[in-house]
Amino acid sequence: MNSERKIKEPNGRLGILTPGMGAVSTTFMAGVIAANKDLGRPIGSISQMGKIRLGKRTENNNPNVKDFIPLAPMENMVFGGWDIFNDNVYKSAMNAGVLEKDLLNGIKDELTEIKPMPAVFDHNFIKNIDGENVKKEKNKMDYAKALMADISNFKEKNKCDRLVIIWCASTEVYTQITDVHLSIEKFEKALEDNHSAIAPSMIYAYAAIKSGVPFANGAPNLTVDTPALIELANKLNVPIAGKDFKTGQTLMKTILGPGLKTRLLGIDGWFSTNILGNRDGEVLDDVDSFKTKEVSKLSVLNSVLEPDKYPELYKDMYHKVRINYYPPKGDDKESWDNIDIFGWLGYKMQIKVNFLCKDSILAAPVVLDLAIFMDLAQRAGMKGIQEWLSFYFKSPQTKEGLQPIHDIFLQKIKFENTLRHLMGETLINYLGLDYYEED
Repeated sequence: MNSERKIKEPNGRLGILTPGMGAVSTTFMAGVIAANKDLGRPIGSISQMGKIRLGKRTENNNPNVKDFIPLAPMENMVFGGWDIFNDNVYKSAMNAGVLEKDLLNGIKDELTEIKPMPAVFDHNFIKNIDGENVKKEKNKMDYAKALMADISNFKEKNKCDRLVIIWCASTEVYTQITDVHLSIEKFEKALEDNHSAIAPSMIYAYAAIKSGVPFANGAPNLTVDTPALIELANKLNVPIAGKDFKTGQTLMKTILGPGLKTRLLGIDGWFSTNILGNRDGEVLDDVDSFKTKEVSKLSVLNSVLEPDKYPELYKDMYHKVRINYYPPKGDDKESWDNIDIFGWLGYKMQIKVNFLCKDSILAAPVVLDLAIFMDLAQRAGMKGIQEWLSFYFKSPQTKEGLQPIHDIFLQKIKFENTLRHLMGETLINYLGLDYYEED
């Protein structure tokens, strides 16, 4: 038995703020409100519908996750956020076309009340969309201070006890770490100097951390994955996590890839293509934003398959990813994967996957769980990078020098063992020899 970590109770209201109030965030917010009214179920959410095994298999002790560990209840959640468009959540959700109109009309009053605050926006980082609901400040430090004021005002106005911020906005152009990202002193000077290497998502992350608010990055942007902001999060005891919600095609890769590797089946090539027509697709139609997403998607298989350890099976694998903007699809993403594999004596085989999914339907429970578990992390006194939440990300953020775990099954074990650890329960390693040695 481990010693139980002291976890503060989730008393009072939890405010969840999302930079970006488009298809993903409005589907999440509307879904929680609908579930609270028994108009639907939060399917896909581990925090709401998951179970966790405790002790030996023979004990059959599998409580609900939400009954096992103190989590913020959905009934105590309050929503807000920022967006470059003025539309309230009802109008934005209707425009997104993800959820049925009858469902949205049934919760119209609640959704109409949620209005976006003016956003921090820089056309140099997101090129294919534009909006009028944006802040006007003289430099990036002033933008950060304006966001901190928004955070404080939202908490006071809505009588929230705690807040969490989840980035649900568009993918920014590809950015690499530069000198201004290496320390908090250099980062803050870059904010004051209006430095071009500081992206809007970094300003949100900085404002969140300075406000003591956990921050999770749902896009593949660099954002909080810099030495400066990691340093600040550790210094101020704030949990951070990222990057890029694991949905759609990459979810399938983290399921199929580990299966093929476990059976030591070789892969000659993996060709992936997608079409989607929502705002995300429009943004990714820009080559620089696509580069950010491409790097995130390509990293998955390399980590799962470990070609350096199995060169005869995976070293020469050709991996290609394409994303095409196709407006008629709306939020209904469609992906195709062609996987050329080989087995015994090198004989060739193929796997073809055609996944027709609703991107925001898959992302909504991820947003909910991240908000709930990031809040848990803060109440448990955890700080800095929350690698145990890798399960929810395409490109998990880890401590420098640590290779991320992409195998979804190993991620789930890590996630569940972290919950057991927090509650002082015995960790499960699935060895199972004790069942046979007892005789």
